[in-house]
Amino acid sequence: MGKVFLFFIGFGLAIAGGVTLIAYLNFLPAGITWLEYFIFVRGRIEVYLLPIGIIIITIIILRSPFNTRM
Repeated sequence: MGKVFLFFIGFGLAIAGGVTLIAYLNFLPAGITWLEYFIFVRGRIEVYLLPIGIIIITIIILRSPFNTRM
């Protein structure tokens, strides 16, 4: 049950980070360049939730008892 809870935590973090990243794409029509976008995004803490969530999900999936490596 703990692994399912951690999976959902990772999933929620990944969703929050991804939605934030997509929401910041609205700055592009306002006139900023892609370079300025990436510099801005790099400084935002909530964007780092996406890779953290993906790492948690990956660890949980790889450690699941149903994972059969051939």
